[in-house]
Amino acid sequence: MKEKKGFINRSLSLIEKIGNALPHPATLFFLFALGVVLISWFVSLFDLSVIHPGTGETVTPVNLLSVEGLHFILTTMVDNFTGFAPLGTVLVSMLGIGIAESSGLIGTSLRLLVISAPKKLLTFVLVFAGILSNTASEVGYVLLVPLGAIIFLAVGRHPIGGMAATFAGVSGGYSANLLLGTIDPLLAGLSQEAANIIQEGYKVSAAANYYFMVVSTFVIAVTGTWVTEKLVMPRLGKYTGDEKPEELKKINETERRGLRFALIASVLLAVFIVAGLIPEQGYLRDPQTGDILHSPFMDGIVAFIFIGAGIVGIAYGIGAGTYKNDTMVMKGMGKAMETLGIYIVLVFFAAQFVAYFKETNLGLIFAIEGAEVLKASGLGDIPLMLAFIFLSGLINMVMGSASAKWAIMAPVFIPMFMLLGYSPELVQATYRVGDSVTNIISPMMSYFALIVAFMEKYDNKAGIGTVISTMLPYTITFTIVWSILLIIWLILGIPLGPDAGLYL
Repeated sequence: MKEKKGFINRSLSLIEKIGNALPHPATLFFLFALGVVLISWFVSLFDLSVIHPGTGETVTPVNLLSVEGLHFILTTMVDNFTGFAPLGTVLVSMLGIGIAESSGLIGTSLRLLVISAPKKLLTFVLVFAGILSNTASEVGYVLLVPLGAIIFLAVGRHPIGGMAATFAGVSGGYSANLLLGTIDPLLAGLSQEAANIIQEGYKVSAAANYYFMVVSTFVIAVTGTWVTEKLVMPRLGKYTGDEKPEELKKINETERRGLRFALIASVLLAVFIVAGLIPEQGYLRDPQTGDILHSPFMDGIVAFIFIGAGIVGIAYGIGAGTYKNDTMVMKGMGKAMETLGIYIVLVFFAAQFVAYFKETNLGLIFAIEGAEVLKASGLGDIPLMLAFIFLSGLINMVMGSASAKWAIMAPVFIPMFMLLGYSPELVQATYRVGDSVTNIISPMMSYFALIVAFMEKYDNKAGIGTVISTMLPYTITFTIVWSILLIIWLILGIPLGPDAGLYL
């Protein structure tokens, strides 16, 4: 057993070493963009061409290492950046989330959800709350994960068990939620850019995987609870550390007043949305057809994330007294933008890479050739999707950012699967499953070091191996259960979201 443990630790150390040796993601995209330019020149030396199965046109590689290529690079650089689909959607979404976060609404809501839960449902509530916290990205890691440990210690259970359950929800359940968050429009934008390689004008909604996400929320919450109680807690045993239980602060009267204000604002917003959708000529439906799926509401889902989070956050801030004036609201929005500085740098290089990849036709050529290979392989829907889940999870072990990975993978795999008849929405959903399940054991996940630090508080010998060994049962079980759910979805042919089928 010791040898096995030693082998696992050595393997994880190697992964960590390789991952730490990789350049910054923005630098990687710069190198990828440069690589595309060089490869386009090399490939253009050969008489390479393919027939587009959709249009029948001959597709040949475009050399960017030429005078025409230089002109393209120089004249499109700004447009590539400003026109990159995920950029605007993420910036607008984060403005609203910034208001909700800085007002204290998100933190108070999560605290209320956890402390008001019956003891028997405590583990389920922690996992469930962790999943819901994904709407506001880092809030779950920074606030809820350590809170999970405090709560378990307060009720006489091993604190690392509470931390593990919460971390499993926050990170392992990253692609499940009842609400749309910043990651949804971000991934949808990347998927849309990739889909346009094959089908110009194809739109991928931010709600493209919403039905699948909602069902996944309850499946992962139940699964995470089972793993915690049956596998993790028995292994941890009784806590014998030095940390003493802390008093879990209850919601005070000013916070309750803020929540009442937020609830009133939420109800009014819901009434506004329902009144615009239920009548046949509702003001949020398509003016010509009266359709909901192709309507200003669905197209403006990002705007609703901003407006909803903003209105409810301001209402909470006024009620709780955390917002004294409009300046504080603007500072909250500004603070949210500050956290996106490095993301904007990353997007600049990612946008160039995607644009070059599309212009050179390399993605299209690779997709057509790859589709032919997959067709010849005879693999059906289920083996193909399971293989893609495994590949996504494997790549996640050495590259932590979900958007960075998808920016690389989407231009290759979405066109490839589209040529086989699968929708971009299905490919995106499959990717999200693989990306989520290995988050909790990936040293490259941006908050992994923070989780190690949290665990060291309760176990001074804790390290990367402690986190991995604690979270590995979640990864294995989540992979199996989520894959089964996807298989059931494929067999039943259920849409993944509004107007988001499985096949083209």
